[in-house]
Amino acid sequence: MIPSAIERPTILVVDDTPANLSLLNTFLGKDYRILLASHGMKALQLAKERQPDLILLDIMMPDMDGYEVCRRLKADEALQRIPVLFLTAKNEISDEEQGFALGAVDFIHKPISLPIVTARVRSHLQLKVWQDFLLDQNAWLRREVEKRLSDINRFRDASILTMVSLAEFRDECTGNHIQRTQEYVRLLAQHCAAHPRYQHQFTASYIELISKSAALHDVGKIAIPDHILLKSGKLTDEEFVIMRTHAVRGYEMLARAGEHLGEHGEFLKLAKDIAHYHHEKWDGSGYPDGLQGHAIPIAARLMAVADVFDALLTRRPYKEPFPMHEVIAIMKQGSGNHFDPEVIDAFLVLLPQLEEIARRDADA
Repeated sequence: MIPSAIERPTILVVDDTPANLSLLNTFLGKDYRILLASHGMKALQLAKERQPDLILLDIMMPDMDGYEVCRRLKADEALQRIPVLFLTAKNEISDEEQGFALGAVDFIHKPISLPIVTARVRSHLQLKVWQDFLLDQNAWLRREVEKRLSDINRFRDASILTMVSLAEFRDECTGNHIQRTQEYVRLLAQHCAAHPRYQHQFTASYIELISKSAALHDVGKIAIPDHILLKSGKLTDEEFVIMRTHAVRGYEMLARAGEHLGEHGEFLKLAKDIAHYHHEKWDGSGYPDGLQGHAIPIAARLMAVADVFDALLTRRPYKEPFPMHEVIAIMKQGSGNHFDPEVIDAFLVLLPQLEEIARRDADA
């Protein structure tokens, strides 16, 4: 369907010659609503107050010429889409180049030919109607896409909550561990965003995804038998081998969930990286793949620091919490062997905030 204007379009005519204003007002007034301005400042005032659909603008005017008026119109976000047609006695190519560079859409040369004015005005108004129609359609499409993305994100968050709840149900001793480690990871990621290595990657949305993904780091424990997962004493070597499989099982669960949901984006990649590799160590002595250094995804390196810090601070059936000074000493000793040294540097800088989170969200 061809779009059309509901009301008569409004045209602002700007010229310092009264005869030209009178001529164009009389001729165009039969089909359009006309606004008249005899100088640049009045033109800018009327444009802001009345929002015309098109402007016919003289170039050679005292105080402020048409080029300057056009420049100010195009610098104003509310006015920059109004088509400007220059009325001018200038006929040098350089004059037209300057006008087009400022954002004008056409030139009408003086002496004014009324049939040419009519044709040019009609053509540019019709173009504007189409442009406005397409912009409205694009705005509607953006709103629809945002709504669909919001629905998808809500579904994703509900899925995360379900999976996390299942993991917590299986392993009740972890208390607020998931909530705390999410916040630790968020702070560490925000700090690392200032590092040249990560500053382009660690956008606000990326950091939010890392934080959400951190909740799924131990989702693979759903697959660990109760007699191992809930054992109050030290695990045997055979039991520990089984316990360690939770990293791969978590990765596999998330991969299968992604296949069923058609999810292959950044969130799922981060969640799989964290679940799979958060027990890898900087020196290559971790599991399941023995990755070393920067081969370990950065999200998993952040998770490793957050996970161990929280585990040391909290009570478990097989251990009492370590005092803070011992926790800090252990974390420092792990720099360069267990942990990425740069992440430990961030950890030490952020320690007061991390301690506050530990106190605020401590297990009851």
